[in-house]
Amino acid sequence: MNGVFKSFRLPSPLARWLKRMMPRSLFGRTLLIIVAPTVLALCVATFVFFNRHWYTVTHRLTFAVAGDVAAVLELLQRTKDETAREEILEIARKKMEISASFVSGAEIERKKYAFPNPLREMLNRALKERIPPRYKRSIDMRHAPETVAIRIGADEGVYTFLFPERRIYTPTTEVFIGWMIGSSVLLSFIALMFMRNQVRPIRRLAAAAEAIGKGQEVPFFKPEGATEVRQAAAALQIMRERLRRQITQRTAMLAGVSHDLRTPLTRMKLQLELMPDSPEKHGLASDIAQMEAMVESYLAFARGEEVGPAASFEIGALLEEIVNAARRHSSDIGLQIQGRIEVMIRREAMKRCLDNLLSNALRYGRKANVSMAVRSNAVDIIIDDDGPGVAPDKREEVFRPFFRLEGSRNPETGGVGLGLTIARDVARFHGGDVVLEDSPMGGTRARVWIPL
Repeated sequence: MNGVFKSFRLPSPLARWLKRMMPRSLFGRTLLIIVAPTVLALCVATFVFFNRHWYTVTHRLTFAVAGDVAAVLELLQRTKDETAREEILEIARKKMEISASFVSGAEIERKKYAFPNPLREMLNRALKERIPPRYKRSIDMRHAPETVAIRIGADEGVYTFLFPERRIYTPTTEVFIGWMIGSSVLLSFIALMFMRNQVRPIRRLAAAAEAIGKGQEVPFFKPEGATEVRQAAAALQIMRERLRRQITQRTAMLAGVSHDLRTPLTRMKLQLELMPDSPEKHGLASDIAQMEAMVESYLAFARGEEVGPAASFEIGALLEEIVNAARRHSSDIGLQIQGRIEVMIRREAMKRCLDNLLSNALRYGRKANVSMAVRSNAVDIIIDDDGPGVAPDKREEVFRPFFRLEGSRNPETGGVGLGLTIARDVARFHGGDVVLEDSPMGGTRARVWIPL
């Protein structure tokens, strides 16, 4: 059986069309699954009712009316006595609800109808079986409000028979269809309310997961909804606590190791100060300075992972502050800001991220340019430089901790390899990322995007 289902595949155009027509949201798809079978069942029931009940009842009613008209016509033609004819007409009016009249010497007028009427067709067929074909017939379904007229042309003139429409039409059709439509709307409304209550916890879970991914606090979040949704929410909370604990432990370890390294480095610096000048002393002093720079980088890396409260800040003002501080050391830095927009960020962490990227651009290039662009769901911060650039196959490797394109480890030609790592960690902690691209200035473009 499984093989049969696996071998069944919809044609590619049909599958693409169905995929395009299907609702995108879980709410829409679930509602479609509930409502579509209900509507289909109601349509089938209505069709069966129309074919069985309406057609059968209407068919019998039309044949009964045709029989009454044929009987009255035959009685009128059999007698020439006016008194008898009046009695026949009175009996037809009272017992059959048929009002008959006769116009001597008149000819029947046939009417053409633009649209077929099933009642007229049934009545015409019944009259053909009841009245000889030598008579001409004309049926007017709307002779008057709720009145049907049958005109029959004979040699002596035209007979007109009027009777109420209800004699050939049953209103149970409208009642049934109205009941079906009303029940469908009611059931759909109940399903809509039910599905809204079921989908709401899933939307809250998605919003909480997105907020946690951005490093934000989620005080409003609590497990609710169906059992499976509650399980997913509980797993999300456990994952959040594990991530917090892991980040806290790693941050504490890096901070502790970096702090402990400062003490022996300080003692070594004091010992060097007491030593006489020599080439060996200068070499050791250079090594100690490099180690101190590495320790400071470790501490910056640890501080970048600290979890603090996020708040709404105007990103353009933060860029102006960073660029103004960098211009104290290099005046050739451009700044373009598109609009003013506030973003939920951890200000100090984001400042460290952008400082590292701008410092990296100025270290390898002579000019830098900082710009900002606002998209529909994110903010792009772009830092361009005119340096030598980074090869495409190295643009991901440079984000690894302690990785340097220049392999000499010389502090004069670069840092210790943590600047880009810290920048990407901070951006991803805010739900965004940092990517490297080719710059129109000839060097490297660092693009930081932060979700709104």
